[in-house]
Amino acid sequence: MQILWIGLFGGLGCVSRYFISGWTYDLLGRSLPYGTLVVNIGGSFLLGFLMTFGMRSTLLPVGLRVGLTVGFMGGFTTFSTFSFETLKLIEEGSLVQAGANVFLNVTLCLVFAAAGMMLARQL
Repeated sequence: MQILWIGLFGGLGCVSRYFISGWTYDLLGRSLPYGTLVVNIGGSFLLGFLMTFGMRSTLLPVGLRVGLTVGFMGGFTTFSTFSFETLKLIEEGSLVQAGANVFLNVTLCLVFAAAGMMLARQL
């Protein structure tokens, strides 16, 4: 049943990202990737809220919580997961690991995005 929730909510997250990002670009233009920024900020807030609320309350059944966090938020943005995990490391006092997580995610993702772009240009 959880797989069904994840798939259903994942699709809703993807569609939400598409519409929110497009609306943001229409509003602010494309001089910066504002659509992605707004989605990442909103997603980080939502995942922080859902994970914290879901762990402290029984109001969200486990299946629904998994559907919302893994499904919707995974479809909406994975940056939210990165942000939440980094903050958990900071809260636990693991500042070196948090810094490494930020550095490695940003640096390696940029490097591999560039590598993918270069490979695609060679084809």
